[in-house]
Amino acid sequence: MRWTQTLIPTLKETPAEAEIASHKLLLRAGLVRKLSGGLYTFLPLGLRALRKVEQIVREEMNRAGALELLMPALQPPEIWEKSGRYVTASGVFFKVRDRARKEWILGPTHEEVITTLVAGEINSYRQMPKNFYQIQTKFRDEIRPRFGLMRAKEFIMKDAYSFDTTDELAQVSYQKMYDAYGRIFQRCGLKAIAVEADTGVMGGKHSHEFMVPAETGENEVVYCEGCNYSANLEKATSRGPAIATHKLAPPATAPHHPEKFATPGVVTIEALSKEPHNVTAERQIKTLVYMVDSKLVLLLLRGDDQLNEAKLVATVGSANFRPATAEEIVAALGARPGSLGAVHVTKIPIYADSLLSDATDMTTGANEDGFHYRNVSITRDIGVTHWVDLRSVQLGEACASCGKPLKIQRAIEVGHVFKLGTKYSENLNALFLDESGKQQPAVMGCYGIGVTRTMQAIIEQSHDKDGIIWPLSVAPYRVCITPLGVVPGSAVMTLAEKIYAELSEKGVDVILDDRDERPGVKFKDSELVGFPIRIGIGEKSLAKGEVEVKLRGGELLPTKIEEVVAKVLELAKQ
Repeated sequence: MRWTQTLIPTLKETPAEAEIASHKLLLRAGLVRKLSGGLYTFLPLGLRALRKVEQIVREEMNRAGALELLMPALQPPEIWEKSGRYVTASGVFFKVRDRARKEWILGPTHEEVITTLVAGEINSYRQMPKNFYQIQTKFRDEIRPRFGLMRAKEFIMKDAYSFDTTDELAQVSYQKMYDAYGRIFQRCGLKAIAVEADTGVMGGKHSHEFMVPAETGENEVVYCEGCNYSANLEKATSRGPAIATHKLAPPATAPHHPEKFATPGVVTIEALSKEPHNVTAERQIKTLVYMVDSKLVLLLLRGDDQLNEAKLVATVGSANFRPATAEEIVAALGARPGSLGAVHVTKIPIYADSLLSDATDMTTGANEDGFHYRNVSITRDIGVTHWVDLRSVQLGEACASCGKPLKIQRAIEVGHVFKLGTKYSENLNALFLDESGKQQPAVMGCYGIGVTRTMQAIIEQSHDKDGIIWPLSVAPYRVCITPLGVVPGSAVMTLAEKIYAELSEKGVDVILDDRDERPGVKFKDSELVGFPIRIGIGEKSLAKGEVEVKLRGGELLPTKIEEVVAKVLELAKQ
């Protein structure tokens, strides 16, 4: 390809809309252009890189035994009603109506579609295992599209779905996909780590996310250098920080029951920790009131902990929840937020974080405005309904496995594998006859990779002040030939054309920068776009019988003219 024959609209200045490095470089290098919030057009170079990522994904899926198909993007809502996700996943739906006013859903994912297909086509254990995949556009109504391709309303995803006869065999399919994902990201030049993850509205038994460490990532990964434990913050656990050794000063006669004391105007954890009360946050019980499926529940955490809503979803089995309103709280407990507690509460389910299980000498609201209880022993004074993990792990807490301090790293999620079990196959009737002739639900797994997100994650992880540093495997072109003069018939241009023809003939992705521009402009654009290998051809180097081979982000290699093709072929295959 010749530069003048394609479209590479590089930009000197960064568009105001771009917030992170990879988004800036996508725009500045002329890879994509924004149509509207969360919607992007892929320009020729961007599409070439995207197709190379897709091809790596396709090759590794095929290698793992998955079968490619293509499912409709337009889906009937009835299958979502059968799966039970029409309500729980409705927040991400784009819905349209046809001329008959019938409702349709633009597919955000395809569990319902593939399970419906399998229900109609597979009915015997002899037809399994099966794993199907597609690479297709997905649509999700993101509340706040941002960071370019990282969080878009329309994006390309590889989604795969496995069907097995037993849980043990489903684990084999899961491991094949897990291993394939490792190979995919390695081939894309990404340093990705697999972490334990929450299953969210997907449901299922367990899952792993593949994360690319990046300070601009929207996710947080908790990890331990002592034992290689790693998990998404939504899933991570720890031994927790130790309960502070500080004890409240006991009264003259220590009571064996909660003691009410006045706290006028004190309605926050911080306020109670100050004079005159001096109750440290770790000695307070934080009481949160939530509505879950239209029913009131109390959530108890230590005062210095934060509720992890993903863990709440896993605990209550529903994503249909919200904080209760002040009116709902007063009606149920008789007090306003800031004076709430669970002492003497008997008619509302109480979920308490496990870190509180041995807590004594605690302080909590008395369900009376302006009053708290002290000397609270949670097992003695509160009728906890469920002991669960509700809190977010914090930096430096002790690893649950080895006890060493945990670290937290921001990261970009590029892939997710789920072991779903039989949730969808039971609801959508994907049943088979086992060896004894008994009908059983298929055991499922699902596996997603954000293809467009992966492409941007590569840029986020591999760039410098001058631009992108593409890995050879996904670069739009592996080689850029940069003649410093483009006069037809000149020695510089004649050699450039010769090298271009020889490399093209040998199957190398090569672009010839035939623009009549200053050398500095050409060099800057080559660095910005990030071609892995640049061949600079100028009169001075030709006088020495050489050309300059430059590795992106690396050294300049003066190379004899007769050796340049062999040298580039060697470098381009690394």
